[in-house]
Parts: sequence; C-alpha cells; structure tokens
Amino acid sequence: MAEASLSQLLGDLIRDLGELVRQELRLAQAEAAEKIRQAENGVYAVITGLLLAFCALLVLVQALVLALGNVMPPWLAAVCVGLALALLAFLFIRQGRSNLAPKNLVPRRTLRTVGGDTHSMKETSQ
Repeated sequence: MAEASLSQLLGDLIRDLGELVRQELRLAQAEAAEKIRQAENGVYAVITGLLLAFCALLVLVQALVLALGNVMPPWLAAVCVGLALALLAFLFIRQGRSNLAPKNLVPRRTLRTVGGDTHSMKETSQ
C-alpha cells in the first residue's frame, strides 16, 4: 500500500509540475503580448513626435518666409506656433523613449512567479 501511495504521490507531483510549467508559459505569453503592445505604443508616440517636429520645421520655415516678406508681426506669430509644436514633439518623443526603455519591457510578474515557484519546489523537496 505504501508503494501505491508513493507512486501515486510521484505521479501527482509530475502532473502538478507539468501543470505549473504550462501555467508559467501562459503567463509569460500573456505578459510578452502586453509588453509588445507597450512597445507599439512607444513607437507610435515617437512617430507622432517626429511628425510634429517636421510640422514645427515647416512652420519655422514659413515664419522665415513671412519675416522676409512682411518684416514683422506675421513671422512672430509663426515662430510662436513653431516653438509650441517643437515642444509638443519633444514631449511625445520623450514619452515614447520612456515606453521603449528596456527596464519597462522586462516581464516582471513572470520572473517573480517563476522565482516563487522555484523557491516553493525547493522547500517541498526538502
């Protein structure tokens, strides 16, 4: 009877270990998908910032043209608009770079649960 329960315990352990590995893989897959979405959002923010920077350049060029043509007020307004667009571009690019930082793309929950599961398995085996 002791042999039957020992083999049953061993079978249960193997089955539970397999289930644990499957759960960890599903968690890693879900977290990787989340990090990919975060990276996509970062890329979109950088692209938006770059487009705004290009618009700022166009407005500043227009300001130069107006300054040469009309001498004062119209170009001053265009410079203000160009500087505002440049500031927005800077903010979008900075946010996008922050989202793409390697430390923000690490699957922390998966690493934490794998570490906890490993620790639990070590305690159980002792």
